[in-house]
Amino acid sequence: MIPSLKIIFAGTSDFAVSYLNDIITSNHIVLAVFTQPDRPSGRGYKLKYSPIKIFAQSKNIPIFQPKSLDCKLHQNIISNFNPDIMVVVSYGLIIPNTILKIPRLGCINIHASLLPRWRGAAPIQRAILAGDKKTGITIIKMDEKLDTGNILYQIDCDISLKDTTLTLYNKLKKLGSQGLFSTFLKLYYGNINSKKQDEKLASYAKKIKKKEAKINWNFSAKQLERCIRAFNPWPISFFYVNNQLIKVWKVSILAHVDKKPGEIIKVTKQGIQVATTQGIINLICLQPAGKKPMTVKELINSRNEVFKPSTQLN
Repeated sequence: MIPSLKIIFAGTSDFAVSYLNDIITSNHIVLAVFTQPDRPSGRGYKLKYSPIKIFAQSKNIPIFQPKSLDCKLHQNIISNFNPDIMVVVSYGLIIPNTILKIPRLGCINIHASLLPRWRGAAPIQRAILAGDKKTGITIIKMDEKLDTGNILYQIDCDISLKDTTLTLYNKLKKLGSQGLFSTFLKLYYGNINSKKQDEKLASYAKKIKKKEAKINWNFSAKQLERCIRAFNPWPISFFYVNNQLIKVWKVSILAHVDKKPGEIIKVTKQGIQVATTQGIINLICLQPAGKKPMTVKELINSRNEVFKPSTQLN
């Protein structure tokens, strides 16, 4: 065991909470937490705290929520804490070079992909959408660019054909903790072997937008099945039938049939079969507007009559 490191932690999402919890239950000291400002949310536009803020409050850790770190005030705050290291996990703000230079062991970032693949905001979703068979956790020594620093630690994880963003997210949350403490140890003793990222292999995981979740029946059934898994639990894939919005939670793929994309071929208690440009997508779990997710069998029993063979979905 090494002497306790004094740590500044920067994170926002639930993904970051598990790492912060692991650190505070170790022998290391979290001096302060930086997270994004509270955001208005819901119909009432009430301010919503980030998962990291809620957790840090429960542990009585000092919290800072700047809109930007590119200012003297927060640079001085971090400097006055005199941290050994800064740990960044799913934070969402750029860390300027002036701050990267403050901790004596530098700043490290825990990223949910096998860098240099899927740099950016949505690595888990983009990996599923692309049909990747593997992803993982990468810990890098941060530089002034986005996810480009030298690799300090990396561990891979299989992506199953049933993984959604939620299930893969949960796998990856648990995966990097051992590597984090190993990285602390190596940085402390100065015996870490870092590896430059191969820029030729780099790809960018742009932020997910709600409009991407609208189902395009001109995609293949294989592509649509990936979309539905990638956009679960947010923003959830959807389509319209008779101007009614329907969210899609679960599907399967069936053999091809020569029909117009988006046309309902067959309705059974096992699913609603819809034609695509290549293959049939079988809708298994749906959520009509204002309702809870339900199986197609439950939907049929509720006497929902909008789903009939030859109906065109939009």
